Amino acid sequence: MDKSVVLGYSGGMDSRTAAERLRAEGYRVVALTIDCMGSEELCSTAKQRASEAGLEWMLYDAREEFEAKIIDNFCSSYSCGLTPAPCTRCNSLIKWTILERVADSLAIEHIATGHYFNVEKQGDMHYVSKGIDPVKDQSYYLWGLQQHILQRALTPMGNTLKNDIRNNFTERSESMGICFLKGKHYGDFLQERGVSMPYGNIVDSSGRIVGEHNGIARYTIGQRRGVGIPEGVRVVGINSQDNTLIVGRMEELYKSRLYINESNIVNVDRLLSSENITIKIRGIGRNPELPVRVEKYGDGFAITCQDKAWAPAKGQPLVFYEDKLVLGGGIVVGYD
Repeated sequence: MDKSVVLGYSGGMDSRTAAERLRAEGYRVVALTIDCMGSEELCSTAKQRASEAGLEWMLYDAREEFEAKIIDNFCSSYSCGLTPAPCTRCNSLIKWTILERVADSLAIEHIATGHYFNVEKQGDMHYVSKGIDPVKDQSYYLWGLQQHILQRALTPMGNTLKNDIRNNFTERSESMGICFLKGKHYGDFLQERGVSMPYGNIVDSSGRIVGEHNGIARYTIGQRRGVGIPEGVRVVGINSQDNTLIVGRMEELYKSRLYINESNIVNVDRLLSSENITIKIRGIGRNPELPVRVEKYGDGFAITCQDKAWAPAKGQPLVFYEDKLVLGGGIVVGYD
């Protein structure tokens, strides 16, 4: 059995702990730092900490790929009135793809990260599974991983509580939010990137003009504060074709039927036949608590919710769970 692994390594608490655990299990660990934004501080810190731990260290320059596949998509999505989730896209298109690519170049079978999740094999299929920490579990962000990735993945952090890790470090800071925004409001970032931000009308559900917005890219479904939004209402619709925001009452945001495409499903028959499917949609909205019914719908799927979803937004990932297993997911394209 090959006892080597390529580990995604930032030098933070999670990746350092993952490296320690993998080495304790007898693996030769190659620490791979993926540089997505030209961060000299990140790279030098990761290199130093890998050296201190006696790890082999490599650097991969992913700036062009990250720009083309993540940042450009982020900007174009918001300009079309969508609400993207770049972290889920980055995991499947950048991080794990690069880990596999580097592992192949080194003739190494296994790949790993410091993510809090597990992989469970049932029959011939591999499923992303929830980590044991209900607060830190990151299975939602990994719904797009393909079988050829999952069958090679090791999960050293899956059965770990985050607080137990924090107690082992004096330096406890960790990255939060979307990495490339660097603390900026996403609207300001989009404007800096040249995304058009023309002013337009805010209308109510009857079409009556009630205000003026400063660029639809600055708003998302469910939002209740922002330039031009009247008191007591929320954004219930975004029409990019005529540059209009639609506002309404909070109850107008409850949706009983959702539609997705760009899906990645491990076992379609299982998804369609199971009576124990729940969904998760990150963002402003509230996830339905009861099982849903899933049907094929064109090139994607339709999801009927007995317990309605509140404030889903087009562009967000919707992830299917059967108990702790991720059966797959897709991108929200509509609702009613």
